Amino acid sequence: MSLTDKAIEQIRELIRTGTLPPGSKLPPEPDLAAQLGLSRNLAREAVKALAVARVLEVRRGAGTYVTSLQPHLLLEGLGGAVELLQGDAAAVQDLMEVRRLLEPAATALAATRISDAQLAEVKRHLDAMREACDDVEQLNTHDAAFHRAVITATGNETLLTFLEGISGRTLRARIWRGLIDAQAADRTLAEHEAIFRALSTRDAALSQAAALLHVSNTERGLRETLRSGGTLPLTAMARG
Repeated sequence: MSLTDKAIEQIRELIRTGTLPPGSKLPPEPDLAAQLGLSRNLAREAVKALAVARVLEVRRGAGTYVTSLQPHLLLEGLGGAVELLQGDAAAVQDLMEVRRLLEPAATALAATRISDAQLAEVKRHLDAMREACDDVEQLNTHDAAFHRAVITATGNETLLTFLEGISGRTLRARIWRGLIDAQAADRTLAEHEAIFRALSTRDAALSQAAALLHVSNTERGLRETLRSGGTLPLTAMARG
């Protein structure tokens, strides 16, 4: 580990142990450096790095504070990292594989917890997808919202943030544009309808199976396109 990495780890340890709980203010830089046995420069670099990671928040004129440490903050950078991987075919396939492993299980969990109001929200976006079958932008908007509404019903914010991060807006665009070019939009809409029907019965196993079929078909189509040397346009923003 570099000296900066060690300094970062020391501050993280203060947060992990509760010495610096969420919302607390860090000591002034000289005091923090002395407390940790660091140079002021190392303490400053560690604070900067943790601020970039959204662990700390530097408030001009007010000091540096530990953030709320909520998942949506700490995992916020994941989506940006995923976007940078979109030009790597192997990385895109890996991301789809991770989605296939996680999303069906999350959908099964949602089936056991989803409320009537949340189910109505899922249906609202499904209906909007049907109406927007020729509009890629609207398909993207409501498709992403459909999946978000399903995962939100799990009540697990970490799971929601992680799945949204690995899907990526550009990856969703490539999938939907490829589906439309291949005249396969009707099939994927039917798969969304199957997910909704399974959720409506609160059947976890059926919901998981419907989600697995959908994600697996999407993954297979993407793999076939990449394997044939084809590329999927990156301009539209939608999700399969």
